[in-house]
Amino acid sequence: FPLGRARCPEPQASPVPAAEPYGCGVPVLTFRPSMHGPAKESAMREPIQLQHPERSGTPSGEPSDHRPLALSDYPESDGKPMAETPEHWSATVDAALPLKAFYRDRPDVYVGSDMMMYYREGDPRRSVSPDVFVALGVPKLPERRVWLTWLEGKLADFVLEVTSKSTRRVDEGRKARLYAELGVSEYWQFDREGDYLEPKLKGRRLGPDGKYRPLSLEERDGALCHASLLGLELRLEGETLRLFDPKRGGYLQTYDESQVALRAAEARIEELERRLRDA
Repeated sequence: FPLGRARCPEPQASPVPAAEPYGCGVPVLTFRPSMHGPAKESAMREPIQLQHPERSGTPSGEPSDHRPLALSDYPESDGKPMAETPEHWSATVDAALPLKAFYRDRPDVYVGSDMMMYYREGDPRRSVSPDVFVALGVPKLPERRVWLTWLEGKLADFVLEVTSKSTRRVDEGRKARLYAELGVSEYWQFDREGDYLEPKLKGRRLGPDGKYRPLSLEERDGALCHASLLGLELRLEGETLRLFDPKRGGYLQTYDESQVALRAAEARIEELERRLRDA
């Protein structure tokens, strides 16, 4: 399915043996340096501590008796719907799929949507599931079923949440703090229905102090826009969020637009073939 930049602190090397990449049949996950709506907030209630439970031991300092967690111990779903309404789902897809296509030829960029992303090793309760995210400098393959931050080396560089009145408290509060602490360089919110944001698009960029600073939108060509670290512009046109490629001088196509263009190209080919047969 086709679907900034303050760096995360560099992980410290560990004497614990490293896990193998996904899919190698090694069930024990241990730390190593970098390899290369509303219901989603329940996993973010405690301060973030990117620690390694298998080495932290019990409160008395004794080693823990808990077994190391297997990949299957990290659920692939929170059991909740992907989007609040069909409109929110469409806005998510219309951002995720064009980004996926834009980075199609980049093996070092991963674009994801609604994926369970775990940020504390050994604790499956500590997760977040952004509507859309982009991680730069991370191998595209092999495909993941979940995202393990301690193996990937980061959570993401860019996050977009399709927000609403019901998710406002979390998107403005806990998620913003979480993304900042995890080094997400750009955090965007798109309030498609205009439930609480004015304008409907809001961006933040991580500063050297590890805190977010608001990004100012400028009006251009009838749209409110701002350049992203992705090399694209986020443009708000009425109720629609579009992604504009300044190098190409055009918008990234949504899935529907790409299908219309494909059918038009197929029709032109059929017409040329007909003319050749009749010539």
